[in-house]
Amino acid sequence: MNSANQRSALGALDTGRPLIARLDIARDPEDIAADIIDGWAAAETALRSMVGGSSLAGQALVRELRQRELLSLDQAHALLEFLAARDRVQRTEYRPTSADVAAAREGFQKLEERLAQEAEREFSRHTAPAAQAPAPPAEFTPVPTTSDGRGPGLAILITLLVAVGLAVGAFYLFTRDRSGGSALARGVAAYKAGQREAAKGEFTKAARDDPNLALPHIYLGRIAREEGDASTALSELQTAIRLEPNNAIAQREMGSHLLASGNPELARRFYVRAVQLDPNDSTAQGYLACALARLGRPQEAQRFLARAGPGSWSACVGPAGPPGAPPPGALPPGAAPPTGARPR
Repeated sequence: MNSANQRSALGALDTGRPLIARLDIARDPEDIAADIIDGWAAAETALRSMVGGSSLAGQALVRELRQRELLSLDQAHALLEFLAARDRVQRTEYRPTSADVAAAREGFQKLEERLAQEAEREFSRHTAPAAQAPAPPAEFTPVPTTSDGRGPGLAILITLLVAVGLAVGAFYLFTRDRSGGSALARGVAAYKAGQREAAKGEFTKAARDDPNLALPHIYLGRIAREEGDASTALSELQTAIRLEPNNAIAQREMGSHLLASGNPELARRFYVRAVQLDPNDSTAQGYLACALARLGRPQEAQRFLARAGPGSWSACVGPAGPPGAPPPGALPPGAAPPTGARPR
């Protein structure tokens, strides 16, 4: 599976994740049925994306991915059980059971598991040490001089200064246009100063000014998480990921939200995506180590901890606290990013 197909499949799963997460047999049967049907639709879209698009559906689609070895036997079986549950709840006289809910959750989780495996494999390929080619022998190149005997140093310096000036100006104009203007800068300043209400107002304005920008929603999601408002945090971060699926910071913040919510397995998957999108992000690698430690995978945790180096995540790679408790040192990662910087 190539990276484009993988990203497309992950994006499809993002739309179905909240539907599966809210499945509860205590809810209205019609609501349960609707979420199972829509959840399967998202999973089926992801399955088609894994093969770069297909007209197949249902059992034929699962069978095709199994034949291409894009699904294990266990994953294919779980997805067929999910499909069977979808078929049952489509009947108007049928009332969903706890077995249907469990089948939908298991099938969706197995598909997430497969895509997470692919993401980890892709990350490993990109981070594997490459053999370095021997450097070519240095060659002396004579430097021409001007007619008055002076080298071209002054001309080069002037050219560099002009180029730097143009680059700085272009960067300022670009970031001003793409950052939601001064509202985002004021929001970051207020956030640094601990003025959360003021920050929320500015980030909300920045989101209105540029509806396609993920960064204000990332900050709003972080503030909501810090205030214990899990529902708002999830909604804002889902919006950020929908707007910019390849935004590594959005993926990382969703991982932090899930880790603090006591879901290290799903958090791990988002951290893997963040690291795949930005292999130099030490914060994502550090908190990926936290998630792996919570999952009882100490060797992998130590490997990513070594890559990340020391940081606020170091304390959370240790004994797990009570279920649902935030890992030590995990909240908030990089609580005070400098003005204009991306949240860490």
